[in-house]
Amino acid sequence: MQILVTGGMGFIGSHLIRILLESFPQVKVVNLDILAYASNPRNLSYVRSIFSDRYQFVPGDICDAELVRELVAGSQAVFNLAAETHVDRSLQDADNFVRTNVLGANCLLQAARAWEDDPRRRFIQVSTDEVYGALSLEETGLFRETSPLCPSSPYSASKAGADMLALAYHRSFGLPVIITRACNNYGPHQYPEKFIPLMINKAVNGQELPVYGDGLHVREWMFVKDHCRALLAVWQKGEPGQIYNIGSGRRHNNLEMLDIIINIMGKRYSIEVDEFRRLIRHAPDRRGHDRRYALDSGRLEREIGFRPSVSLEDGLNQTVNWHFDHPDWWNIDNNDQQWWLRR
Repeated sequence: MQILVTGGMGFIGSHLIRILLESFPQVKVVNLDILAYASNPRNLSYVRSIFSDRYQFVPGDICDAELVRELVAGSQAVFNLAAETHVDRSLQDADNFVRTNVLGANCLLQAARAWEDDPRRRFIQVSTDEVYGALSLEETGLFRETSPLCPSSPYSASKAGADMLALAYHRSFGLPVIITRACNNYGPHQYPEKFIPLMINKAVNGQELPVYGDGLHVREWMFVKDHCRALLAVWQKGEPGQIYNIGSGRRHNNLEMLDIIINIMGKRYSIEVDEFRRLIRHAPDRRGHDRRYALDSGRLEREIGFRPSVSLEDGLNQTVNWHFDHPDWWNIDNNDQQWWLRR
């Protein structure tokens, strides 16, 4: 069985490919990635050597219709993780977000129309809870799969557009599309512009820790490997035409998350946590910054039987330790150069 993963050199895609190859010996994985700024071939360096007979990397663009048709035609499943994802970048220039997230998804969906009828075929459109956007949740509400979409940024609007296209292809052409909407992911290999690796890197180097606004914006957090296991469960058991929220139930505002991170770092290096807290700075808030996200993942548990297994504390410990153990990866200074040893 051949599976096409788009965006497989990225953070989530690379974890998904590793788990696919390790868990399903009958599967061959084709990784289509354009190698944009957030892609990193080192994410899959060991895969290329250990699974060379079942792994193929194809450098290319999901908007390349001819290439996409060839790869999709030979695949029993497509996981579309190719996307521009950073909200701040989308606020500066939305063109790449519309091109990759909307037009690229359309190119993949159009190619999948040529699939012959086969109950094993699946097209997994990997989306985000950000498509629910500015819908007011107050302090206790939850986003459900039936909640209206109200995206606040060009990034989330482009992902919402791809979701609508995918559902339209299912309704119009019977394409076996399944949409997943996950909460914030974290873990090893995440590009350092994201909140958690950014805070770890800056704290290690004694730099200011910038927090938007009052720091009380709430997000739900999931370890990346749990997300990938959920994607595989949806692939195997999900119903075409359905949407599945993928959440953890662990919700914290940004200041709380930062406090957990610096506590972990403080324990590892026996540093007074206040040394890190002094670095926190409140920056002007981001445009259209949604106040609170929270997912109802009940459908995923009831219909698929999936629940996350990695606690927030364990996941963050693994993430912090990985960053410290891979200084060459994130340009973290060596121990003899770290700021608290130079005080």
